[in-house]
Amino acid sequence: MAFYRKNIGGLHQAVRVAFGIAVAIAASVLLTGVAAWLVALGGAGFALTGLVGYCPMCAMAGIGRGGVS
Repeated sequence: MAFYRKNIGGLHQAVRVAFGIAVAIAASVLLTGVAAWLVALGGAGFALTGLVGYCPMCAMAGIGRGGVS
């Protein structure tokens, strides 16, 4: 039994994972200090939503699979 229902599709998931990892790597290379950690954490969170297939912000906005809000 899952506590959530996937609300993003396969291509959307792949793009989120790739973009999230790229942001996390870029932040750790290009930024320093607390800013680097915060941006990298944001990128990791974005990648995590792609891995799981559920985006809380998409759910709040009514965007999801199936086309019915």
